[in-house]
Amino acid sequence: GHLVESGGGSVQTGGSLRLSCASVGYGYNRACMGWVRQSPGNAREGVATIDYDFGTIYEDSVQGRFIISKDNEKKSLYLELNNLKPEDTAMYYCAAVEHFRGFCNLDAFYPQDYWGQGTQVTVSS
Repeated sequence: GHLVESGGGSVQTGGSLRLSCASVGYGYNRACMGWVRQSPGNAREGVATIDYDFGTIYEDSVQGRFIISKDNEKKSLYLELNNLKPEDTAMYYCAAVEHFRGFCNLDAFYPQDYWGQGTQVTVSS
């Protein structure tokens, strides 16, 4: 099983995008899923997570601009990106824990967990 992202693209500052992540086979874990991004020369950073009870955590720089959501029936995860800034430019990855470790924060996802192939978001000034 694996995760497949879609919805990335190029927008101008202030624009919006909606990323989607669909689970093919297994890979969807209601306990903890999230979005992680990586820009060239930088380490991956957690952007947002959502847990079993739909509790959410956001990275400080996206708080109030991004919204994470999920649809358990469709086994899909979403990220709404609003008021985009050039510093949001990155490859965005969908992730899900393989086994719940008791926490669902921005550092919850390890290499051995489920990851998508990424979708590029580019914001121009």
